[in-house]
Amino acid sequence: MKIWISSLLLLAVISCKKDAETSTNTVSKDSVSTTENQTESLKKVKNKQTFNFATELCENKGQYDADKYSQEEIEGTYKLWFEYSSLSLSKPSVFKPETLQEVRRDKDKILAKLDKDFAEKKKALESLKIVNDPYWQNIKDQKIQELVLEYEFDKTEIMAFSDPSVLLNSKFSKNCENFVRALNSDEDVMIEEWRKLRIQMSKKNGNPEKIMDEFENNLHAQNKNEYAMVDLITFGWGNCANNSIKRVEYDEKMIKAFNSLFIKIDSQCDEP
Repeated sequence: MKIWISSLLLLAVISCKKDAETSTNTVSKDSVSTTENQTESLKKVKNKQTFNFATELCENKGQYDADKYSQEEIEGTYKLWFEYSSLSLSKPSVFKPETLQEVRRDKDKILAKLDKDFAEKKKALESLKIVNDPYWQNIKDQKIQELVLEYEFDKTEIMAFSDPSVLLNSKFSKNCENFVRALNSDEDVMIEEWRKLRIQMSKKNGNPEKIMDEFENNLHAQNKNEYAMVDLITFGWGNCANNSIKRVEYDEKMIKAFNSLFIKIDSQCDEP
């Protein structure tokens, strides 16, 4: 079932809830009328243009003042807000010794692919034309910086699988010294830190017994040190260091800021 929403500020563009608040009385169950103020605003704007965009559950048509913003600026701001909200780089996930061996073997190719992916995404972000507004310009700058940090983190992690000593002087290791120390110490220290990590992981898991059973089984494997390294880098240092990356917060404030670019937004939404 589709529902139609027409409002000045569509505060819930993402969720598109059917019972969203509006500033007018409901005309029918599945539609909301445009306010008088919106009508007046539309009359005052001489050069109105329409921008079609999608969100998670909605197809939207936004009318904007083309004397204030170009189509390219609106589209670029939309990409920055919605399409670029999650920018990930090309990097293999390492959860088992087999993948660890592949990453070690193909390290140079993996790093080259990461470099290429980063360069392309950074160029796309930098060349993105957005509305000339301090808020959005700041979001763009923050997003570029987030991408740079993500790239540096990914590169460090890939290199660490072959040489954990690279973590010793990494800026991402500031609050993760226990994992760095274990990865660059003798086997006993590494195994003990591995055990501590697995205990912590089990406390946060719905099946703690499984987490510890895996540890006990891997502890007695011939390649136990590889199992330990995978866990200590991926789940230990990796999760810890990843938290140090400052990320752009995609919140209600940003939704409001995007919606405010339009005079009116009509949204056709699927019920969640």
